[in-house]
Amino acid sequence: MRFSLSEINADDLVNILAGDPEELGVHLQLVERDVVIDGHNVKIHCHCLTVDGNGRVRPKRLAEFMRNAVADYAIPRSKLQQARERDFKYRSSSAVAEIHRQACTVFTDLEKTGEGGELLLFLLAERFLKIPQILCKMDLKTDTRMHYHGADGVYAGVTAEGLLKLYWGESKVYGDATTAIRDCLASLAPFLAEEDHEGAERERDLVLLSDKADLSDKSLTEAFKLYFNRQSPLSNRVQYCGLALIGFDADIYPADGSKIVSEELVVAAKKELIRWSTNVGNRLKLEKLDQFEIEFFCVPIPSADEFRANFLEALGGTR
Repeated sequence: MRFSLSEINADDLVNILAGDPEELGVHLQLVERDVVIDGHNVKIHCHCLTVDGNGRVRPKRLAEFMRNAVADYAIPRSKLQQARERDFKYRSSSAVAEIHRQACTVFTDLEKTGEGGELLLFLLAERFLKIPQILCKMDLKTDTRMHYHGADGVYAGVTAEGLLKLYWGESKVYGDATTAIRDCLASLAPFLAEEDHEGAERERDLVLLSDKADLSDKSLTEAFKLYFNRQSPLSNRVQYCGLALIGFDADIYPADGSKIVSEELVVAAKKELIRWSTNVGNRLKLEKLDQFEIEFFCVPIPSADEFRANFLEALGGTR
């Protein structure tokens, strides 16, 4: 299969998405989507934890779900596809199992890790918004106890007019929502607002995209890379957008482990979303991001510290 410059379209990118979108709903309940703020180009999407038949939320199940998707996030698509093909050829599962083991080992074991938030952003981007990751940065890490510098993820979409929408991803999982909003948008701002030049914050990731972008199909990948070739006219057809995620402690959940009804949890989250959205709008103005298109995920959770601890525990048995 060969791709000419005009043949890269939205369907080509949708076809490389990983995972079952319906599985996301087992662990995360949609509260609201596409919430807009006057004067801004942001769309806010809010999810909370789902409630099971016993009236309880299950944060450890969310961590295990995330753990099971680490290979989709941390391993280049072409390498994962090669493993699947080998297993199909030999009627085995060993190659994919080894890929999953390798993926688990590249995550840090630091207590204050932010990599769980980055993985959650990936899952929501791909399975909820259908925006695929096109640069696997975890595969570029040289030290498992360090976080990768640059954006927390790079994703892409294509408009009907052939404009490439490049989404820079940032995630923060904190105890306090206001602080998470502030730090997330402050980290995202340079990737969107800085003038294009060799010293820009995004420049290193753009260089990586021109060399390391992986869309599984070789011809599609090579055509895609032309958008990041400074000698190609297509480099002027790239629009910078943002993908942001904040996870934070929220008192909408029962503090004593008592039962809760799903509908009551959603209603409580909707009330609080008004305040969270106002904070997002205020911060967008301060960071001068009000004219940039941003998909913003709010994920209230019982405890940010517990979220990180559960994720590390889920990974621990597979390292």
